[in-house]
Amino acid sequence: MILENFNLKGKVAIVTGASTGLGKGMALGLAQAGADVVGVDYVDMPETEAEIKALGRRFVGIKANLMTTEPINGIIAQTVEAFGRLDILVNNAGIIRRADSIDFTEQDWDDVMDINVKSVFFFCQAAAKQFISQGNGGKIINIASMLSFQGGIRVPSYTASKSGVMGITRLMANEWAKHNINVNAIAPGYMDTNNTAQIRADEARDKAILERIPSGRWGMPGDLAGPVVFLASDAAQYVNGYTLAVDGGWLAR
Repeated sequence: MILENFNLKGKVAIVTGASTGLGKGMALGLAQAGADVVGVDYVDMPETEAEIKALGRRFVGIKANLMTTEPINGIIAQTVEAFGRLDILVNNAGIIRRADSIDFTEQDWDDVMDINVKSVFFFCQAAAKQFISQGNGGKIINIASMLSFQGGIRVPSYTASKSGVMGITRLMANEWAKHNINVNAIAPGYMDTNNTAQIRADEARDKAILERIPSGRWGMPGDLAGPVVFLASDAAQYVNGYTLAVDGGWLAR
């Protein structure tokens, strides 16, 4: 039956940036669908852990700084040690730096590119190697952005990184489909998270954004639960290399 194709029971998922916001929302969605979860963040994740365990699923929290690629192989190893396998990777961790392009610093460029696209690529690579060694394929879901499609303002490195995420998602899908690995991305619209607090606090900007969103509201972390479960499940077996906008209709305007 079709609903069984969405069941993630027995699957193991890594979710980066799982302490709050979109990462927490997606981790909870995967757990509700039956997956055990390894949460990765630079801080502890007590709320995420408690809520996932309350669902009857297992949770392992790993503190790591993904500004460098150094922790990645260790995270994969800890996951396999704890659960014996890896089936799903959600690359959600990321940062944003805001400044006019004319004043933007090299440090702000490098910091954002390192975590938002470099670490994403090498985490995908490490997961793919694990999937291939297991011999049963796997699912990778990267987190893109509306700025994978649009230019935005005052966020040059973020725009470049999220355009890069969409590009490498396509590339990896092309190369790894033969291994039964699906690589897709989700592009959240304007979401109510820490990253957008500065924009939402600006009454004029907040009003202009809400007027552009056909759904008439900011997205919430729970709005990504269904899409991430779909892309992580057998229901999406023939979906590969695609970036799914979850934006309340923003791109349709």
